[in-house]
Amino acid sequence: MSGDRHRVQEFAYDNNQLMVESLRLREVAERFGTPLYVYSKRAIVYHCSHIESAFDGYPHLTCYAVKANSNRALMKIIAQEGLGADVGSKGELYLALAAGFLPAKISFSGVGKRDDEMEYALEKGIAAFNVESTEELEVLNGIAGRMGKRARILLRVNLDIDAGGHAYVSTSLKENKFGIGSEKAIGVLKWAQGLPHIDVGGLHSHIGSQIIQAKIFLSAARLLVNLVNSAREAGVPVEDLDFGGGYGVQYHGFISHPALPDDRPEGEDLSTALLIKAVLPILKEAGCRLSIQPGRSIAAHAGVLVCRVLYRKEGDAKTFVVVDGGMNDLIRPSLYHAYHQIVPLAVNEAPHETVDVVGPLCESGDFFAIDRTLPHLKRGDFVALMCAGAYGFVLSSNYNARPRPAEVLVDGETCTLIRGRETIEEL
Repeated sequence: MSGDRHRVQEFAYDNNQLMVESLRLREVAERFGTPLYVYSKRAIVYHCSHIESAFDGYPHLTCYAVKANSNRALMKIIAQEGLGADVGSKGELYLALAAGFLPAKISFSGVGKRDDEMEYALEKGIAAFNVESTEELEVLNGIAGRMGKRARILLRVNLDIDAGGHAYVSTSLKENKFGIGSEKAIGVLKWAQGLPHIDVGGLHSHIGSQIIQAKIFLSAARLLVNLVNSAREAGVPVEDLDFGGGYGVQYHGFISHPALPDDRPEGEDLSTALLIKAVLPILKEAGCRLSIQPGRSIAAHAGVLVCRVLYRKEGDAKTFVVVDGGMNDLIRPSLYHAYHQIVPLAVNEAPHETVDVVGPLCESGDFFAIDRTLPHLKRGDFVALMCAGAYGFVLSSNYNARPRPAEVLVDGETCTLIRGRETIEEL
């Protein structure tokens, strides 16, 4: 896949200053302090419409995966674009409803839904539960019966596909906790048809996260279409097919400037739209209503984490650049060995050097980059960790009793605080 110029210039250098839309990012950082998450409204709107365009009018529902970023202000923007939401907890459902997502466009996923979460979702009238086990079906049937309601379900199928990437984001291998094996799926669907308070809607699959190869999605699509056909032959009327999420985004080479080190993208030029366009002809063969659950591909490129350099530390073996953000603010590099491009907010003719960019926490795992080539950085310089809009703040913590960072939304020349910085009194 190549040639899809799917990025808008929400973050770009102008006169050697990194901009977010029409504002200098340095001015935003100086106004609100660091560490600081900064988001572009234009980017969020663009990625929503970009994904929708890939379906070319085919009936479908795009449900934003709230787990990627659950800030209410950002979710409100996505809801206003007409998307639905996929939630994984009572809290996420509450936030989705508060942000304006219609209950009829909300699905509830997750392997461990509590009784009170099912009750809350049934009370609110959500579209469907993506169920993961026979015991969950029994519990949901009982709760729906007590409430005098019917629960519409899609059965999550484990296709035993290796989607690649870090082991912690693998979700569709037999040894993973998610879904029901495809060889058992039809039997479970037929059994579920006999439950008095369950409406069987169809099938759901989610094969992993940050998947960058179309061939993996193509394999999953073929398996699902075959399973839909087999289910219908067995007397199960499959109407809905939820193809899940996991669409990868480009982290390398997101932003460029002659003064920056070469950071070329690895592999193909990625976009969710390209991945959807590749797989859509196969999914159409099922003759189902389609739904997908993108999260990262809507939020990741729309946000950055801005930090300030505290110290340079010249060690015996390495040079360390110590910044004021840590793994408690953005844990992806420590947890997944994930890559985030790091760039200065102001570029100059500074020589390049190889450094470790580390945080202030008392953990050796508190790092953002190891052996990274960057322009020379000194105390007081600002840097941005690019593509941090997804799985950034939502995974933040108060480790070392550090208050969580503030979040800011930029819309053109307007900058709005959408989550205040925690104080130590709130810990």
